[in-house]
Amino acid sequence: MKKICITSTGSTLGSSIDPRFGRCQYFLIVDEKGKLVKSIANESDQAMRGAGITAAQIIVNEKVGVVITGNVGPNAYGVLSSSEVKIFPGAFGMSAKQAFKAYKEKKLKEVEPSTGYGFGPGFGRGMGGGQGFRPGRRNR
Repeated sequence: MKKICITSTGSTLGSSIDPRFGRCQYFLIVDEKGKLVKSIANESDQAMRGAGITAAQIIVNEKVGVVITGNVGPNAYGVLSSSEVKIFPGAFGMSAKQAFKAYKEKKLKEVEPSTGYGFGPGFGRGMGGGQGFRPGRRNR
C-alpha cells in the first residue's frame, strides 16, 4: 500500500490544505483510495529553524511515497527527494479531500528532479526576502 501525505490545517479530510509543508498544522496520511489512515499534528510548525527538515523526516519515517502540498522549501525538498518521496505542490484553496481528488485526476504536477527545486507559487515568501536557493545562481 502506497501512503500519501496531505498537508492540512486540521485533522480531517474536510480540512483546508495548508500550503506550507514544513510549517503545516497537520499531516494527513491517506491510502491509495483516499481513506484517512492517520492524522499527525506537526510539532515542527513552531520551530525557529529547521521546520522543513524536521517535517520531512516525519514523513520519511512514516514511509510515505507521495506528498501533496502547496509549497515545499529547498531543505524539505532535499530530504524528501533523497528518500524517493514524490512531491506534488500547487494544491491551493481546496480541502484535503479535493486535493487528493486533484492528485488522482493528474491535475497536480510532480516536481521533477531534473528541473531542480520546483516550489510552485509562493516561493520566496519565507525569511530572507525571497533570495532562497535558486539553481544555476551563485548562492551566498
